[in-house]
Amino acid sequence: MIFLSEAVESQSFLIMIAITAFVSGLLHVVLFPNTVLLGASGIVFMMIVLSSVAGMKDGKIPLTLILVIIVYLGGEILSIGSKDGIAHIAHILGGICGAGFGLVGRRP
Repeated sequence: MIFLSEAVESQSFLIMIAITAFVSGLLHVVLFPNTVLLGASGIVFMMIVLSSVAGMKDGKIPLTLILVIIVYLGGEILSIGSKDGIAHIAHILGGICGAGFGLVGRRP
């Protein structure tokens, strides 16, 4: 099993965190201008999906990636619009960023 720290260098990881925070923050300001975005849950979702994508071998989709998408991101998509004080859009964008970073940064 490949651990996330083995697959991603520290500098690259910091850049991924900054991009995820910027994208989720920017979209949150555009979509919800009268609310405050607080916390790093979008970055945590990015790490969860990134670690699942890092486990891909020979182009095969791992079961963990399918489960993460169904359980975590599926639940967030269903929760959009609820008035629970949670930035579900940040979680979804974090997951999308994690998947994108994982697919772009895969080593052959």
